[in-house]
Amino acid sequence: MGGQTFVEAEIWTVAQTDQGNVVLVRPKGSDLAVPIFIGQLETQSILIGMGGVEVPRPLTHDLILSMISSLDAEVTRIEIHDLHEGTFFARILLRAEGRDLVVDARPSDAIGVAVRAVCPVFIAESVVEEAGISVNLVAGLQVGEEHLSSPDSESVPDTLSQEIAPVAPASRKSEIEQLRAELESAITEENYERAAAIRDKLRELES
Repeated sequence: MGGQTFVEAEIWTVAQTDQGNVVLVRPKGSDLAVPIFIGQLETQSILIGMGGVEVPRPLTHDLILSMISSLDAEVTRIEIHDLHEGTFFARILLRAEGRDLVVDARPSDAIGVAVRAVCPVFIAESVVEEAGISVNLVAGLQVGEEHLSSPDSESVPDTLSQEIAPVAPASRKSEIEQLRAELESAITEENYERAAAIRDKLRELES
């Protein structure tokens, strides 16, 4: 970790494109976001964690956190620290019995843990400089026009290319409850495009 400069970030949104699912990591206060391709199962897990959706049995990232807790450890932060030949690299930082531990992880798994542990997310400035795209390209959950590349390798796309369907309006009084039900239904149906849009709407209403 020596010599690297990190900035705190947020898991801004998860988008479905014509060639795969993308999670966008945005440094706080920045007009750039870093898009990372992730797999379908990882997408589902991240959306469930972000939406606070209860599942009958623990998913992989729930199990990871349960094991960490059983060992009297805690997740202190995650870091997306490198981008090499189009592939992102991440790590999970733990605190256990007064010791700091570092665990190598795929970005999707690190993010899946982070959204459940509600821990800080950091990204290397060098990664942002190399892979960041303007948030204007994804304003309104709509992104560029060119094709994507390497959708299965947690890689960086050249641009994004799919508009996410808007969420239908609901009465103010019951909107949050209705959206939560719609989110759970969308995840069950594996409609991640709609689930991401619903989750962002919930975040706005609950902030």
